[in-house]
Amino acid sequence: MEWNIYERRGVIILDFLSFLQRAVSPFHAVQAGAELLHEAGFVELDPREAWHLQPGKSYLVRVFDSTLVAFRIGEDPRAHLHIATAHTDFPCLRVKPSAVIAAKGYGMLNVEVYGGMIRSSWLDRPLSLAGKVVLAGADPYTPEVHLVDIGRPLLTIPHLAIHMNRKVNEGETLNPQKDMLPLFTMLGMSGSDDSKSAHDAFLDFLADECHLERGRILSYELTAYPTDAPCRFGAKNEFLSASRLDNMTSVYACLEGLMHGESQNGIQCIALFDNEEVGSCTKQGADSFALPNILMRLYSSLGYGQDAYFADLARGFLLSLDVAHALHPNAPEKADPTNAPRLGGGVTIKAACSQAYAGDAEAIAVTKALCQAHAIPYQMFLNRSDIRGGSTLGSMLTANMPMRAMDVGAAILAMHSARETMGAADQKALERLVTVFFSR
Repeated sequence: MEWNIYERRGVIILDFLSFLQRAVSPFHAVQAGAELLHEAGFVELDPREAWHLQPGKSYLVRVFDSTLVAFRIGEDPRAHLHIATAHTDFPCLRVKPSAVIAAKGYGMLNVEVYGGMIRSSWLDRPLSLAGKVVLAGADPYTPEVHLVDIGRPLLTIPHLAIHMNRKVNEGETLNPQKDMLPLFTMLGMSGSDDSKSAHDAFLDFLADECHLERGRILSYELTAYPTDAPCRFGAKNEFLSASRLDNMTSVYACLEGLMHGESQNGIQCIALFDNEEVGSCTKQGADSFALPNILMRLYSSLGYGQDAYFADLARGFLLSLDVAHALHPNAPEKADPTNAPRLGGGVTIKAACSQAYAGDAEAIAVTKALCQAHAIPYQMFLNRSDIRGGSTLGSMLTANMPMRAMDVGAAILAMHSARETMGAADQKALERLVTVFFSR
């Protein structure tokens, strides 16, 4: 299919769609982002080695494979510190060890729910598997890691037919251990429940499919993901429907902004974190010292002390990018009466007096001024006062590294569904804001 048949009003999102289809796990999102940055001239750093950084150069560092930090150092590094962040993970199903449950001649994968997914949206869809498989290495402390993507429909979670559950349309409760197990294979018609042999068959499958040595496989982190391709729809193709819009819209905007920002001074930095959907309290999460440690190493390598770092944080600015809830046309009563963003309305500025979002009056003013100066459409989001809503990275990050911050993103429908919807034009608005942010 030629994507250009979907282009309207100058909105071209082919590159984003390509990235979206590659980012099938946090590891693959980081890999795809690192490849784009390498092509743009960024030099990769090893966090286990000493760094010798130079003004005028661009660098990236991977944090445990699923978080990516990249930065461009200007000729005058202390002119300003600008940071944009997003997260690489998404609600999904993760495969457990000893994965296959044998049941009446079928092989079902034993999975656990990662994040706050809308479970029913994952049923009756073609699913595949992606992530990493870890093999024994020459040294127990340095195992051999392989990124894998089966890349084809492999699994499905079948609904129980309405004839066997007449009340299904009155609402259903899906038990994650019973009702969310994907159908993986036929084990024969004998009715044998030999799960040990079935699990051995799963490892054989991984080895054959991914061209790995079966006897060396020690562990894996595998994510089930929908294989349905993203598409444009609507009377004027103004909508985009896809999996993982939360939060690949923001990941890609950060990458685009950093690569195309025009500032020749200061430090421009992006941080794409894993584990936001499960609280961020991990070694590679936003609520850790992963980013502060990298920034302190950056300053130290350039010959600046801790005082300079703290001073630059105090006058720096952080954009925290994550999706927002769009007004739902079938449930407008769930939206705030006066701050309800719509699809296609541009960048969404997210605020909350609880500080679930990080902005304050000055941060809102800065973000609006950037949008106004560059004709970027924007709108405001606040939760209804009687709905708790969610949170994201901004407040966590700035609690560990105090600096002014603003949470922004693209408004979407069906957040945390296996398939989400956004306004196609909003992706370019978000990319434009981050580019402008890294151009001043």
